[in-house]
Amino acid sequence: MAKKVAIAIGAHPDDIEFYMAGTLLMLKKAGYQTHYLNLASGNCGSADYNGATTRSIRNTEARAAAKTLGASFHPSIADDLEIIYSLELLRALAAIIREVKPKIVLTHSPQDYMEDHTNTCRLAVTAAFARGMSNFKTVPSRPCGDYDVTVYHAMPHGLRDPLRRLVAPGACVNMASVQGIKRAALAEHKSQQNWLDVSQGMNSYLLAMEEMSRAVGRLSKKFKHAEGWRRHLHFGFCAAESDPLSRTLGGDYLVNQAYERSLERG
Repeated sequence: MAKKVAIAIGAHPDDIEFYMAGTLLMLKKAGYQTHYLNLASGNCGSADYNGATTRSIRNTEARAAAKTLGASFHPSIADDLEIIYSLELLRALAAIIREVKPKIVLTHSPQDYMEDHTNTCRLAVTAAFARGMSNFKTVPSRPCGDYDVTVYHAMPHGLRDPLRRLVAPGACVNMASVQGIKRAALAEHKSQQNWLDVSQGMNSYLLAMEEMSRAVGRLSKKFKHAEGWRRHLHFGFCAAESDPLSRTLGGDYLVNQAYERSLERG
């Protein structure tokens, strides 16, 4: 029987904890092997240290966060603001996908407030798409595989696209039982408290995460704390009806029927 594997692919250290960690924890509780990858090192995330020192600090923090989540850690493959949709990064990320063989990929929204997030999304989608293409070479070289993978997109920061329009989740995951662990994992990114306050006006990044999870919970009309997801189109990835989060999480996964009806209307 094929292993049940899920990977969260974020842009920067702390993005997984903000947007995806609750769902990753729920999957782990359900028996999935879980993996944790930030494409960028976080080297620009400080006003106090140079890039090399910041990169080292944030790598240590990310490893601690992954340990808190019980997920296998994968080192970053780029620096901040250098997540470009490029062949070099695609070959590197596709190698990780082929090595891990995930059934579920959790990643950023296709529309978000900054390009590192949106480019991470594009790279994750294409790397998953290329998993079975023998003529696409990865670096390092990894054998291709023929298996289904379902890609889920997290909610954009602030629940809005870059043109300020509200984005509705296609489904919500109840995080009540894992919210404390998610908060503890985010708290490992100690260097970000002052930086996010100064650079982006997040008055306590822990409170910002809590407010976002409550906002998604309110959208669900059922859960107190939730993460929202939109499922990627199935072509080239999996069967049309494939929704492993629903199958795995049961009552802790709530489909937004209004969103589904909007898809049917086109």
